[in-house]
Amino acid sequence: MIASEVQTVQKHTGLMGKVTDYAKFIKLRLASLVVFSAVIGYFIGIKSLGIDANWLQLTALIIGGFLVTGSSNGFNQIIERDLDKLMTRTQDRPLPTGRMSLPEAWIVASVTGVAGIAILFIYTNLLCGILGASALLLYTLVYTPAKRVTPFATFVGAFPGAIPPMLGCFAASEHYEVLGLAAILLFAIQFMWQFPHFWAIAWVSHEDYKKAGFHLLPSVGGRDRASAFHVVMYTIVLIPVSLFPLIFKMSGTISAVIILVCGIGFLLQALKLYRDCEVTAAQKLMFGSFIYLPVVQLALLFG
Repeated sequence: MIASEVQTVQKHTGLMGKVTDYAKFIKLRLASLVVFSAVIGYFIGIKSLGIDANWLQLTALIIGGFLVTGSSNGFNQIIERDLDKLMTRTQDRPLPTGRMSLPEAWIVASVTGVAGIAILFIYTNLLCGILGASALLLYTLVYTPAKRVTPFATFVGAFPGAIPPMLGCFAASEHYEVLGLAAILLFAIQFMWQFPHFWAIAWVSHEDYKKAGFHLLPSVGGRDRASAFHVVMYTIVLIPVSLFPLIFKMSGTISAVIILVCGIGFLLQALKLYRDCEVTAAQKLMFGSFIYLPVVQLALLFG
């Protein structure tokens, strides 16, 4: 066995190796970003109501949301385990490499999903439990299989992807009628953001996705000006949608200015992709999207 192979084996054995594999299986970084979005939604919710944080509810939101998201990601990898072998970006996941058995994967995904939904039901409220379960089912049973069939899958996936801030907002209280507008606005912003965000990722990974038969860019031509046009149009629509909180007096002028600047910067990146149709432009748009959403959400919270 050559030295590099020995290092690889050592890397994935023992307790730390198992922890690393579990982190990949639940997509730890992605799950953390999702939970962050839910937590921001929670604090916007209590701000709207003028109440103090309930730390038990907040803890339940964090743990329950993390488990549900991890379960969704786990089931996604179970369903796509054979396809993951075909793509460079996913070949080192636990299931394709055989470091995790299929029964173990089913147990982990099932237990985390049931536990997460139960925690949301018991320690937050009924609506949050329903939203958590809905996000898991939509992502696993609808979005995941649709990715190989139609680019429309991006639209379907945007629904469970936009639930976290809404769920977090509703976790603040059972006064749903008071929180409804704030929750809907948070949902709308994250819903629209996902299109340029995900299409930028799909542009960067287009060749890899094609190996698995995924249809993720909006144009049948793939990396072409038509796909870039879709990115630009959705980014343009995102700007007024992100300013709705100001119109409905959910945030102030300073918050709106920050959000508008972020929106214009995001649009300029999208326009560069349209002009150049290059992977480097898509990469910049992708990284820009990771900055855009948390900055906008924090602006809504503190503005």
